[in-house]
Amino acid sequence: MNDRRDSLSALPLRENLRGKSPYGAPQKSVPFALNVNENTHPLPEAVQETIVGKVASVVGGLNRYPDRDAVELRSELADYLNAQVQGIDLAYENVWAANGSNEILQQILQTFGGPGRALLSFTPTYSMYPLLAAGTDTDYVAGTRGSDFSLTQESALEQLAEAEPAVVFLASPNNPTATALGPDVIEALYEASEPYRTMIVVDEAYAEFARDSTRSALRLLKGRERLIVTRTMSKAFGLAGARLGYLAAAPHVVDALQLVRLPYHLSAVTQAVALGALAHAEDLLATVDDIRAQRDRIEATLRELGFSPAVSDANFVFFTGVRDSQALFEALLDDGILIRDVGIPNSLRVSAGTREETDAFLTAMRRLAPEHVLPAGNGASAEPPATDSPTPDIAKDTTR
Repeated sequence: MNDRRDSLSALPLRENLRGKSPYGAPQKSVPFALNVNENTHPLPEAVQETIVGKVASVVGGLNRYPDRDAVELRSELADYLNAQVQGIDLAYENVWAANGSNEILQQILQTFGGPGRALLSFTPTYSMYPLLAAGTDTDYVAGTRGSDFSLTQESALEQLAEAEPAVVFLASPNNPTATALGPDVIEALYEASEPYRTMIVVDEAYAEFARDSTRSALRLLKGRERLIVTRTMSKAFGLAGARLGYLAAAPHVVDALQLVRLPYHLSAVTQAVALGALAHAEDLLATVDDIRAQRDRIEATLRELGFSPAVSDANFVFFTGVRDSQALFEALLDDGILIRDVGIPNSLRVSAGTREETDAFLTAMRRLAPEHVLPAGNGASAEPPATDSPTPDIAKDTTR
């Protein structure tokens, strides 16, 4: 491995890529994989049949390029968002789609970031943000959150004024903490960023799992030409393997992104799979309520056991109060349960899976808690890590 690293360092890499590690997440064969925030419910048979039919309908034309603008898919995505969030009125011109929301975020930085420009985000947060910044030669400014991982309006505005960034990424719900951001913070950042013409990007990868009282930033789009809201079909729709992400924004933002998108970037097969899934949106989203119920079970049980779980608006739970994160991680792994060490002291993260998976995790935690819970008053609330990146390499987060 060292020889490979030596060979890599000998290449004429861009300087901002030297010493970087590629995105990675543990991939282990275990009975209960609860580490990458997937929707662990399998696709219903009716959905599978529709998707297979949609794919079959395009196979005969794979010798031709797909619709490079994905107009039908973008129209269906706009209709889906209009149905999900009352009071918005999006058309296909407001929507853009790509291979996962990671590609969407990359295209945003290709368009509005780049040399001499900065991306601001607030750590700990999604670990792909600095990697996307490096890949687009955009300076990454790692802003900070409070000791409870919250982001106040006052703190956000102070950090914005200091950084004067070209782009701000706001994960809401945030990963790894699962906490949602108040619309007041988003609105304040948008207004304060006018002198810098900053693009404000709200990453809503987990929005469908949010609590009923949590408001989507989609409601803020009207009249805000520099606001972008990104979504994915990897989570609530259970299409992590299909790779389909999308955004909603003003039409001219979509026009701008097409300046950097690769030609025919979204395959005919990917578009067909997504259209098949959207035709069964109601069936697929039926799993969301069950996942939220398992999430709430996890929160309540961990609190009873003496840990400190954050109130989650996502399909996972972040909890502090762990005596030794690595030790508990390994103890669970010995039981065939893979969760996530996010690199934050005394903290771990677990995905909310099916009832069976949740039962397995909670049964193990009840047995392990006496040895692994950190007594109150002994640092149960961990401070954010003092690093230049959101989290150490071990905390590489979920692909979207």
